[in-house]
Amino acid sequence: MFTHLSDLDLRLIRVFLAIVDAGGVSSAQATLNVGQSTISTQLATLETRLGYRLCERGRGGFSLTSRGEPFVEACRTLLAAIDTFDSTARNVGKKLVGTLTLGMIGNTPVSANARISEAIARFRQRDESVRFAVLVRSPGELEEMLLSERIQMAIGYFWHRVPSLDYTEIFAEDQFAYCGREHPLFARAGRIRVSEAFEHEWAWRSYPLPEAGALTPRRIGAVADNMEAVAMLVLSGRHLGYLPEHFAAPYVKEGLLAALNPKAMCYRVAFQMVTRAEPASGARGAKREIVEAFIEDMQAAHA
Repeated sequence: MFTHLSDLDLRLIRVFLAIVDAGGVSSAQATLNVGQSTISTQLATLETRLGYRLCERGRGGFSLTSRGEPFVEACRTLLAAIDTFDSTARNVGKKLVGTLTLGMIGNTPVSANARISEAIARFRQRDESVRFAVLVRSPGELEEMLLSERIQMAIGYFWHRVPSLDYTEIFAEDQFAYCGREHPLFARAGRIRVSEAFEHEWAWRSYPLPEAGALTPRRIGAVADNMEAVAMLVLSGRHLGYLPEHFAAPYVKEGLLAALNPKAMCYRVAFQMVTRAEPASGARGAKREIVEAFIEDMQAAHA
């Protein structure tokens, strides 16, 4: 039985957990990058030091013993505590410590992504030890996640305003009307009148687009909540639809899409950086300090 936990014991525990996670000694070879005989020896050494058998292995397959099962949980608790201590010890004295979760809509322009990357680079120059997490969701989901504090910042197109959230415009995107190669307007694309385009079926977004204004079609035969789905509908040749210029460009290059009338059928949408509004009390916890620092870096990158 252990009397004093050593580095050797920790190494043996990590080997044991790798075996458990892989489902057996032979399966753990790829994870541990050592031979089966070495792994078996290390496992046997751990069992000897403990004074009891942790698992059954052999022709009958791999399984934990009655003592092995609670030992697995104890090992995971121990290693998690070590990781927490290590992170805390390394970051003592850091001004910004924690996690910053960013939510984004899909397929933002390359230039916009470059600015966000620049903001991250600026943030990394601060006195910080912050873990970034990035996820992609629809605008509605991002607002809900902000309100429930599952994310700290959202970047995307938001057609309405929630009173408890702060919205800051960071860039704009042009949307053009397109048709697919199989559509009857394709041969004359580039000079289609708005009135003529409105005689055909359109694919539209499932959420309001106030920026479209008078360019909103009357005959909407399909709806979608993202540009990939709109593109699929337009490529079918049975619907017209608006797409961001940067997103449609590869399809245009391949001769699969064409803009109906770039001068007459185009509108611009603003993309926002959204965070929870600062508490009226002005209280600033560690999370808020991280968010405010990143807001500064986003504004500098988009200046």
